[in-house]
Amino acid sequence: MESNAAKPELKAIPAHVGEIKLQPTSLDIWENKYCLKSKQGEMIDQNIDQTYQRVAQALVEVESKDKQAEWYEKFLWALRQGVIPAGRITSNAGAQEHKPATSTINCTVSGIIDDSMDDILQKNLEAGLTLKAGCGIGYEFSTLRPKGAYVSGAGAYTSGPLSFMDIYDKTCFTVSSAGGRRGAQMATFEVGHPDVMDFIRAKREDGRLRQFNLSLLITKEFMEAVKADADWPLSFPITIKEQEADGIDLSDPSSVLWRDFPVSGRYVTNDEGLVACKISKVIKAKRLWDMIMASTYDFAEPGFILIDKVNEMNNNWFCENIRATNPCGEQPLPPYGSCLLGSVNLTRFVQKPFSSDASFDWDSFKEAVKIFTRMLDNVVEINGLPLEEQRNEIERKRRHGMGYLGLGSCITMLGMRYGDANSVAFTEEVTQALAMVGWEAGLELAKEKGPAPIMNEMFKVTTEMLRYRPEMVKDGYGVGDEVPGRILHAKYSRYMQRVAEVDSDLVEALADHGARFTHHSSIAPTGTISLSLANNASNGIEPSFAHHYSRNVIREGKKSKEKVDVYSFELLAYRAMVNSEAEPYTDDTDKQLPDYFVTADDISPIEHVDIQAAAQKWIDSSISKTANVPTEYPYDDFKDIYLYAYEQGLKGCTTFRFNPEAFQGVLVKEQDLENTTYRFELEDGEIVEVKGNEEIEYDGEMHTAANLFDAMKEGYYGKF
Repeated sequence: MESNAAKPELKAIPAHVGEIKLQPTSLDIWENKYCLKSKQGEMIDQNIDQTYQRVAQALVEVESKDKQAEWYEKFLWALRQGVIPAGRITSNAGAQEHKPATSTINCTVSGIIDDSMDDILQKNLEAGLTLKAGCGIGYEFSTLRPKGAYVSGAGAYTSGPLSFMDIYDKTCFTVSSAGGRRGAQMATFEVGHPDVMDFIRAKREDGRLRQFNLSLLITKEFMEAVKADADWPLSFPITIKEQEADGIDLSDPSSVLWRDFPVSGRYVTNDEGLVACKISKVIKAKRLWDMIMASTYDFAEPGFILIDKVNEMNNNWFCENIRATNPCGEQPLPPYGSCLLGSVNLTRFVQKPFSSDASFDWDSFKEAVKIFTRMLDNVVEINGLPLEEQRNEIERKRRHGMGYLGLGSCITMLGMRYGDANSVAFTEEVTQALAMVGWEAGLELAKEKGPAPIMNEMFKVTTEMLRYRPEMVKDGYGVGDEVPGRILHAKYSRYMQRVAEVDSDLVEALADHGARFTHHSSIAPTGTISLSLANNASNGIEPSFAHHYSRNVIREGKKSKEKVDVYSFELLAYRAMVNSEAEPYTDDTDKQLPDYFVTADDISPIEHVDIQAAAQKWIDSSISKTANVPTEYPYDDFKDIYLYAYEQGLKGCTTFRFNPEAFQGVLVKEQDLENTTYRFELEDGEIVEVKGNEEIEYDGEMHTAANLFDAMKEGYYGKF
């Protein structure tokens, strides 16, 4: 008889990646961020599946009574399959009994901040109410006149936009400190504003504007001026009163520039909708470019928003002038617009990973996208936004932003290298599938429940509209004609014209019936969502930051951030399904990972951009994407990343280079911390030098040297 003694040594291979056990950090973040708890701190969601059940039940209550049971099962299947509504939905849907004042919307954009004290303070009040509801918020501050401009009503000179940004920054910190989700803000600023250089340098001051992400609104004209080494004028609109009082010659191109501007009422405007702007200074475009690049190289900010491309490709081009984004930049939004987000975990659709037979389950993916589209549409009905203007905006257009997470992990599990030709092709294919299924679902929902209200609104054709869409003239439209929104959306949106190249019948039907929503897709960064509910599948569209690294997390009651160890999902999967002894960064051949196990720093900037460009073709909003470069990456090569992104037609670009002198960052590699020495001065003047990854006992708590240094330098020590 054959002995069974060896059987206990056999490894249990999971049949599916969904069976891989969640790492402790993932469970911890779920419990702290997404698990519903009572006022007393008792867990109402006893496990993650109960969180899914709560969310499914909240979303199905929007449906008619006779369909609720059917859709509950489908919604729950989709959640278990790997669709993940954004953090505010997961946290707050079905939670009204315990936290009635919270929203299911992650972020919003402020109304236009008018250049008056009344409106600046009113928008700050609105921001506070928005942050209180758990939403992040974005603003454009280049609508405010530059520092030193005369304020006739006060008989004084203004301190400029940045001084008002400081007020918003403090509001955000104060409100977020009250508990719950910490506040997040985005400040955008036009590259042609006279105070643009102050904006670029703002974060060089320790502790300033740390509740903000900063991004420049970059125009095509500026980029072409950089390429041509041309002059670049800095200007601000001329009021009607100013023109009359000062007798400004509007025909003088050396002193007046005509350009698009989000505010027109009080300013001199021509028949084409362009605003007259007084040129206050002319500099070399390359000088400004170098200043931007130096700041981005050292501080990872400001980010780039290629605003002309954003507006050119906006589905609502006929009624929106976008100037701001949500805090992470993947949702360019009009005034009071909101980002209703969700992501599909791509790793859950990989079959037979790491093998020659590895494949992607396209049928299940498309079914999940179809169901998820209905789920996100239902969130509109339970938005919980605090301002009437926000609620009106989301209900009128019903835009949402479905994306995916785990792209990098998925590519690795399929045996491809992130950034190579096969991975670029897969990225376009999976994004196109998400888009086409989404618009098919948008048509079905419109027929069943009605289109977004904007689709049936009538819009008067203007000179400005014909300037943007000259093909409308060929189709017989003239100034003054009235056209339904569904026609302008389906037939004249540059993005929907691209969809028509794949399925013209679908777009014709959308023009006839209208879509349920104006926008369907965007790709968010998904940081904590990926780490928790997706077991640290790679964030959004990114490759994995590293296969073993540390993440800095905020713990309520701790005086600095806490460093926690995490592992990439693909490493966990490889250990579970192939080699339990596998390790990154090892010389032991028995433990080495395949060469397609790459990380963010292994990918060239061009490869980062190529992946983003492949996805952007089919994403109707935008993409949060960061091109990571090593600390020692040459500055001259670094500058070219942004030019390449512009030439590839992207809507935005962000980079990250580890620079311990500037800031710590959220994700950190052990080797970076080990190679960085931090200096602390004690009360007696003694200087102590400690490696970044060493533990220090200070003020009754243990801290990593890097996190303690960062907290004290930035001024947030003990304020969480």
